[in-house]
Amino acid sequence: MASKPLYKVTFLNAGKVYELYARSVASGALWGFTEVRDLVFDVNEGLVVDPTEERLRDEFAGTRALHLPMQCIVRIEEVERKGKTAIRDAATGEAVVTAFPLPAKPARP
Repeated sequence: MASKPLYKVTFLNAGKVYELYARSVASGALWGFTEVRDLVFDVNEGLVVDPTEERLRDEFAGTRALHLPMQCIVRIEEVERKGKTAIRDAATGEAVVTAFPLPAKPARP
C-alpha cells in the first residue's frame, strides 16, 4: 500500500518565510486560497529539541487547516521524506532562531 503523499509548503507570513510539511494540499472552498491540512511535525522524545520545530508546533497547535492566500505561497513540493522545518527572514533569507533565554547576571552589591 502506497503511503500518503507529503508536501513541503513554503509561504510568506508577516515578513518571514515559513517552511512546513503537510499531508494534504488542495484548492480550498474559499476562492483564492490554498487549503493545507494534516501538518506534520517530528515527535522528539529525546534530549535534542529543534527550537524552530517547537515554535511552529506551538504556533499551529490545534490548527485543523491553514487557508493560505495564493499570493503568499512561494512553492509547494511533493517530497519523499520530511526535512527540517524553517522560519526565515524574507529579506535576508537567514534563519530566524529563537534563542533560549539566558539567566540574568546577579546584581552586584
